[in-house]
Amino acid sequence: MTLSAELPAGFADRVILAQSSFRAVMDAMARPGSVQRIIAGAGAPRPMMPGTAAIALTLFDHDTPLWLDPAMSATPDAAKWLKFHTSAPVVSDPVASAFALIAEPAPLPALDRFAFGTPEYPDRSTTLILQVDSLTDGPAVELRGAGIDGVTILRATIKPSDLFERLSINATLFPCGIDVVLVAGNAIAAIPRTTRLAAKGG
Repeated sequence: MTLSAELPAGFADRVILAQSSFRAVMDAMARPGSVQRIIAGAGAPRPMMPGTAAIALTLFDHDTPLWLDPAMSATPDAAKWLKFHTSAPVVSDPVASAFALIAEPAPLPALDRFAFGTPEYPDRSTTLILQVDSLTDGPAVELRGAGIDGVTILRATIKPSDLFERLSINATLFPCGIDVVLVAGNAIAAIPRTTRLAAKGG
């Protein structure tokens, strides 16, 4: 049996589903805090959620080094699936990663473990993809910033509980900083480096 037969399949229709997923990610980044749906259209090895798998198939390639958190790397199939379908190299040092896949976000490493980019190349930063329990049920968080008319409310079950406080470092780093994509099943929401916490509910 070949490796491809042992692992979940990629996109059934690569062009159409990749375009759809790309639009969902771009809409999420353009409208921070808004919940977008991805038509997954692909299998996903545990513990990878369908939305995470779709993002990987859409955005990752041989030039996008990945860091996998302990929960994601505990199952060899996740790394094998990523390598087979995207050719993206998996790195051991998070600061060397273009993307970090976080299956268990509660023990998220300190943000300074990841790349912030440089003033000359702010895009050379790490984008965190955090899998969360829900993007529709949880404490209300009010967000403001670019792409938001006044404030927007995101109700989500997010760990670590101090994620938005940690991301306040983006205000001093801009245009460098950390972008975050939250994934719950096939739903996603983005917190770009321009987004700020306005208020946090209980």
